[in-house]
Amino acid sequence: MQKHEKQKKHHVKESKGDRVYYAIVYTVLLLLALIVVYPLYFVVIASFSSADAVLAGRVYLFPVDIDFTGYIRCFERTDIWIGYGNTIWYTAAYTVLSVVFTVTAAWALSRKTLPFRKFWMIFFTITMFFGGGLIPFYKVVSDLGMLDNPLSIILPGTVSAWNLFMAKTFFQTGVPDSIIEAAELDGANRLRLFVSVILPLSMPIVAVLALYYAVGQWNSYFNAMIFLQDANLFPLQLVLKEILTASESTTGGSGETILEQFRLANQLKYVTVIISSLPVFCLYPFVQKFFAQGVMVGSLKD
Repeated sequence: MQKHEKQKKHHVKESKGDRVYYAIVYTVLLLLALIVVYPLYFVVIASFSSADAVLAGRVYLFPVDIDFTGYIRCFERTDIWIGYGNTIWYTAAYTVLSVVFTVTAAWALSRKTLPFRKFWMIFFTITMFFGGGLIPFYKVVSDLGMLDNPLSIILPGTVSAWNLFMAKTFFQTGVPDSIIEAAELDGANRLRLFVSVILPLSMPIVAVLALYYAVGQWNSYFNAMIFLQDANLFPLQLVLKEILTASESTTGGSGETILEQFRLANQLKYVTVIISSLPVFCLYPFVQKFFAQGVMVGSLKD
């Protein structure tokens, strides 16, 4: 009883100014959340609404005159499914290679015994601020024989300097030296040390890197647009871009036909956004904690 009374005495009572302050902060945060969330919500409800309702501005909070024509027209196309398969393959291969290269390079850079360590740090840092340009980039890919080849989507940009330094910081701050010394005393060589000791301790940063690389590759279409000619190799994002571009271009005919094409293009605009974003929407609730963890890891300094 006395303990409970002491706890009540130590409780700090909020003043009127504190309550006003918190009310303002919560209101501002709520407005910011609405600004971010509502456009996405509008895309969802517009994709299920009739084109006439959307064009007339009658869609605000709920779907109006529910219509699945846009989804039906999209999923009737085989190139959508080919694009999905290509994107899954590109994303999986790119993510695996990127994580392997980034983690191994970051572990090496985190060791002070690495020869020419300062040179390699400067070398990777420069790539964060300066690029070779689009024409040299295209020339390199062309000379390597990767034009119109899935490798042109998977290999370029495999290692991000930002992710590399984030992983390096994790190894320097999150892996105790005592564990490394104990493993070396037990006779573990460098490969055994990395595979059996370092990697199991590094799963949080591995998950962060996999998430960043996978989301970036899933949303990417620029490399495919300049390197691929075969439509059977197009990723989903490029397929959807081609569909939307074709739908927005009128092919002539009567005014009624042109109007119908315009309505369909408007529906497809929202449907393609949902189709391309759906896997990320489904995945994000399970991995959102890794986003916050990645920001925290990246904020640490040597």
